[in-house]
Amino acid sequence: MSSQSPAESCHAMGADDLFAAGAAVFVLKEGADTLGMGAIKPLDDTHGELKSMHTKSEMRGKGIGSALVLKLLDEARTLGLRQVSLETGSEDVFAPARRLYERHGFSYCPPFGDYVEDPYSVFMTRSL
Repeated sequence: MSSQSPAESCHAMGADDLFAAGAAVFVLKEGADTLGMGAIKPLDDTHGELKSMHTKSEMRGKGIGSALVLKLLDEARTLGLRQVSLETGSEDVFAPARRLYERHGFSYCPPFGDYVEDPYSVFMTRSL
């Protein structure tokens, strides 16, 4: 992701930061091969953020992203969250990700949490 956006507009979190923030991280594997990953990070008692979604490039279009989004939404419900939001890129390369989130009920919204308006970011949210 850092190759697609300027450093100040890249909001990806590494594993240590995700775990320190209380995120639940899920990895979809086939044998030893990692196909995709994603995390749900609580923002407060009712609102969570979908973080670090990534699908291996050669696996895109095979349902990996959808499976991860569904798992993360299930985990959010298990955590008692009522809203899930996310930040993703505004550039064309992120269009497939935005379509994935739209298919799963996310709609565009203003920045949330500590985010601010940024021409390289779009923000999306949905209720559970």
